[in-house]
Amino acid sequence: MASSALPTDRLDLAHEKRRKVKVIGAPTFAPLGLFRQLSNLWSYRDLLYTLSVHRVRVRYKQSLLGATWAVLQPLILMAIYWLLFSVITKVPDVNMPYAVFTFAALLPWTYFSNALTAATGGLVTNSQLVTKVYFPREILPLTYVFASIFDLVVSSFVLAALMIFYRVPVTFNLLYAFPIILILTSFVTAVALVFSATQVRFRDVGVAMPLMLQVWMFATPVVYPLSAVPARFQPFYILNPMVGIVENFRRVILLGTGPDFYTLGISVLFAGLLLPAAYLYFKHAEATVADII
Repeated sequence: MASSALPTDRLDLAHEKRRKVKVIGAPTFAPLGLFRQLSNLWSYRDLLYTLSVHRVRVRYKQSLLGATWAVLQPLILMAIYWLLFSVITKVPDVNMPYAVFTFAALLPWTYFSNALTAATGGLVTNSQLVTKVYFPREILPLTYVFASIFDLVVSSFVLAALMIFYRVPVTFNLLYAFPIILILTSFVTAVALVFSATQVRFRDVGVAMPLMLQVWMFATPVVYPLSAVPARFQPFYILNPMVGIVENFRRVILLGTGPDFYTLGISVLFAGLLLPAAYLYFKHAEATVADII
């Protein structure tokens, strides 16, 4: 009696016909091409979530202090800047305790700095994964950005404690902090996509990152108020997107007023224009990442 099973060679041929082959190529600049890439990214949302959680767990695995490290970094920086700019030398009057003034700005800045530093090396750090299996490569830098949000949330409780200690009143304008963080997340994602793709070809990006962030921080009103910048320089100074983000984050939380929509609008404009451009650049670079890395 003849067997109903297919011969091995015919079975392999049937499997080959059903197997989907993914060809990684640079997308077109057409809007529909961008939407297709975003749709493909959405289909891998489970992987994005799983890897983001993995980043948080690995970061604090076998650590005695665990998530406390998310609090220690801005706290230690706050103590250093308080000693330098409140005890040793004086910054212009900020009309509030300098410790809470600085910590409120260090919160978004530390999120930006940590996310950008980790995401920039995301592709290179995971080179074995990139060369062996297909998934949208932007997932790797995105997971580092999302994992940094965890540190931001943890540190926010310390800011709340400082505000209670120094009796800083809270108003409903504090709710503006959420869209400001969303703008910051969009901006850091855009910069991370550009730098992570460029880092694959030019490793100088990762080497220069600490110096660039240090200079960038002092070009942002983190340890001093925006009012300390001379008026003749402010039109150029506020073109730094982090100025509007950091200044308005501190403004809505500590001063209890609404944001300055002019400086915040500049940040929104930069984030809104840079994010789609950065994503397209990343997807074009993605086609050769596995060959170069």
